[in-house]
Amino acid sequence: MNIWYALWDWLPFDWVTLNFMKNALLAVCVMAPLFGILSTNIVTGRMSFFSDALGHSAFTGIAIGILCGFAAPIWCAVLLAVVFALLFTWVRARTQQSADTVIGVFSSTAVALGIFIATLGGGSFTKFNQYLIGDILSVTPAEIGLLALVLLAVLALWVLFSSRILLTTIHPQLAASRGISIRRSEMLFTTVIAVVVTLAISWVGLLVINSLLVLPAAASRNIAKNMRQYVLFSVLGALVCSIAGLFVSYEIGCSTGATISLLLAVWFAVTSLFRSARQ
Repeated sequence: MNIWYALWDWLPFDWVTLNFMKNALLAVCVMAPLFGILSTNIVTGRMSFFSDALGHSAFTGIAIGILCGFAAPIWCAVLLAVVFALLFTWVRARTQQSADTVIGVFSSTAVALGIFIATLGGGSFTKFNQYLIGDILSVTPAEIGLLALVLLAVLALWVLFSSRILLTTIHPQLAASRGISIRRSEMLFTTVIAVVVTLAISWVGLLVINSLLVLPAAASRNIAKNMRQYVLFSVLGALVCSIAGLFVSYEIGCSTGATISLLLAVWFAVTSLFRSARQ
């Protein structure tokens, strides 16, 4: 981390003297590619509300962790979110209901259970504000290292299984005919999303994390001509808007997660206009 800190000391900005800003910048540079990569499969698979539902299950896990007195309730949230994702995949495969309906059932149940546990016995809800709004400035070097390991794991999975997951998402019947296990691919994909969403929720915020997993690919789809551009523009859009959002939020004093989300929304609007003009 000392090398990372030293890289920015020569810049003529106030924030270069603040290590928490340098930590936040590095965290953003690690998280943005995660959002950009996963966003493409979420949008392509029409599972835009799935990450939101996972956020609700993560909130429930955090409430359970705090109720049980765990020092790090986020790990309870990770476990519950993974169970939630696997259970969703299992139920979806065995019901005639659409994915949106199943997501709605799981999401509403998870958020109701989370609020019930959080307010049990007249408990205060204010201690959960960090997870609702997020605070990227509180990220520590150890947490950045964990995010980096998750990024490496996601990149490895993307290299090895991206074509299988994509084919399963677009055309399940064709994937099955080629010997691809649809259920295994779906479980792998949903588990990865569960881990990323849960780990990022305390820094990005439950209220806006879904937009960070939808808007990058939605904007990229407007300007990409092939799958390679689709992924590349999604990652670049997430990275540029995330870095810009960090600095804008620092200068004007507002939520970083919300600022990044708004910049991504602006980027989506710009690409939409570009697409309309091109047509």
